[in-house]
Amino acid sequence: LGLPRLLLPATDQTGFPPMASGKDLPVSPLMLPMPEMPPVPGVRIATGMAGIRYKAREDVTMMTFPAGTTVAGVFTRNKCPGAPIDWCRAALKGGKARALVVTAGNSNVFTGKAGRETCAATAKAMAGLAGCKPNEVFLASTGVIGEKLPTEKLTAALPSVHGALGDDLWAHAARAIMTTDTFPKAATRTAQIGGATVTVSGIAKGSGMIAPDMATMLCFLGTDAKVPAAVLQKILSKGSDRSFNCVTVDSDTSTSDTVLLFATGAAKHPRIPAEGGAMLRDFTRAVHEVLMDLALMVARDGEGAQKLIRIDVAGAVSAKSAHRIGMAIANSPLVKTAIAGEDANWGRIVMAVGKSGEPADRDKLSVGVGGTWMAREGEIVPGYDEAPVVAHMKGREVVISVDIGLGRGKASVWTCDLTHGYIDINGAYRS
Repeated sequence: LGLPRLLLPATDQTGFPPMASGKDLPVSPLMLPMPEMPPVPGVRIATGMAGIRYKAREDVTMMTFPAGTTVAGVFTRNKCPGAPIDWCRAALKGGKARALVVTAGNSNVFTGKAGRETCAATAKAMAGLAGCKPNEVFLASTGVIGEKLPTEKLTAALPSVHGALGDDLWAHAARAIMTTDTFPKAATRTAQIGGATVTVSGIAKGSGMIAPDMATMLCFLGTDAKVPAAVLQKILSKGSDRSFNCVTVDSDTSTSDTVLLFATGAAKHPRIPAEGGAMLRDFTRAVHEVLMDLALMVARDGEGAQKLIRIDVAGAVSAKSAHRIGMAIANSPLVKTAIAGEDANWGRIVMAVGKSGEPADRDKLSVGVGGTWMAREGEIVPGYDEAPVVAHMKGREVVISVDIGLGRGKASVWTCDLTHGYIDINGAYRS
């Protein structure tokens, strides 16, 4: 898959006790360990307990930024978004940020006037602590839909969380934003801008209700680069399309998906032109790599997942068509359960291509798994031996290849298998 192959630890290397949705869930066998997360100049972080839903665990994350910090954001396209989404979309128009408040356990979705009032009260309280305007405070929440978020508990917890701010608490933040996640997700890179080194670091949460746009996930990145908001937005949007929007777990698009990128401007580098340009080529690479790392961790932590699946589509009439075909395969319960059962049933892949609604010709279609072509030009390959395919499917990472045979469009998407664990987690999510 071209993914980093790391030795997985027997225990969680973050030093925190296991916790996810209030129940102990087995850690995904696809887990990657937490990398060393260096401080990002200008980004201060703290976590704390408000008791919003979970007991005896951190459920509030706070970040603060210096004056002049620019911000970019990408949000869900679900037509029933949570109140924090509406708040952030409005705040993003200013292009400036001084603080972020994230809560886990309650998504503040479908809560009507109460949800809007919670956002306003939270932003006002945080603005008082950060010394900024409420519209410079960004908000995100994840958890149960349709229950009012206990505003008083949250606002009462903010002063003590603010008092604990530090610059090296990325690992704590990655844990505090988790819900049904089984491991914390973080990534970091450095880049050069005009001879100066800048850092790009990020955390994410996501495990179920994952499908573009975006995935049921929250993702927060910080950098010490000084980048105009409009340029930052272009970089984030393009990177999200290539990463989070190429990942699906269950085809369900969340009401709360949020990706925010904060640029503090603390680094000393040449002034960035308004249009960005070549000076930001390496910085763009770093942002996109962090986004991809985090997106693949979300797929690795799909609820009940035992296998990470990459689907490579080639020969489509366009890249967009290839992406849609790939997502049709990735979202097929029949494909995903076949892989869970290590059943080399390539007919299910053919079915998913055909149902995608994209141009396809049965008599030009080729399908392969793990480097072995099973069918070419509409029929089974003469002398096809299923043994190497079955052996490949017994591994933790499965690669599906499809050649449509109609053009030059190509795309890669990622998903995970569908197991009984997904039902167990979601059947008891609120209890």
